[in-house]
Amino acid sequence: MTAYAALTSANYKAYVRERVTLFFTFLFPLFFLGIFGLIFADQEVPDSGLPYINYIAPGVLSWGVGNAAVFAVAFTLVQWRRDDILRLIWRTPTGAGSVVAARATVALGVGLVQAALFTGIALLPVFGLELTSTWPLALPVLVCGIAAFLGLGLLLGNVADTPEAVGALGNFVMVPMAFLSGAFYPMSMMPDWLGTVSRVLPLRYFNDGIADALSGRASAGQTAADCAALLGFAAVFGLLGVWRFRWSTGR
Repeated sequence: MTAYAALTSANYKAYVRERVTLFFTFLFPLFFLGIFGLIFADQEVPDSGLPYINYIAPGVLSWGVGNAAVFAVAFTLVQWRRDDILRLIWRTPTGAGSVVAARATVALGVGLVQAALFTGIALLPVFGLELTSTWPLALPVLVCGIAAFLGLGLLLGNVADTPEAVGALGNFVMVPMAFLSGAFYPMSMMPDWLGTVSRVLPLRYFNDGIADALSGRASAGQTAADCAALLGFAAVFGLLGVWRFRWSTGR
């Protein structure tokens, strides 16, 4: 078994054994879906004929998937570093690339399962999500969005030294982003200058790409632009995270 395969298996087993992590990954976003879905039940967006859930669900989905990717990677790195697991791996021929790739593989798989579960529940009659013909364009955006937030999690996991610090830094970044990127609050209701500022936030492109695909507004060109922006964030965060990578606390 290769180092990558062994680390991927270890990451997966550690992930499924954490009940609290599973709750916040799969059930917590559904809590927000339930709240917003029931509040805006049977309401349509003017001039579109689509239910409001088509605009609410993408925001909650993109935030939930991004949030899970950030915290899963960051917490794993900090815990493994604190427990000296990374230092033990460092003494083997395994490189940092295998550690990062294994964690990214598990996080990508989890994100895809999250999206499938979330969308399946949103399609139930009680919520009434309607898939338009452009919904497949959400898939590349989903993969690129997960990559961007994996990079952010890698960076935070190498900046923080304790799980408490990960929680503080992660929430400091993710909570404001949820409101400033249009995930929880429509961009049309924000000042123009704030809409401009939101262009430096990866969640803006993640949410826009998913929302456009599910509402029928997406085009191949716009989807490619959103994916390019997300991959740009992934590259920047990933390179910074690798640069800051530490095998043990204090190194």
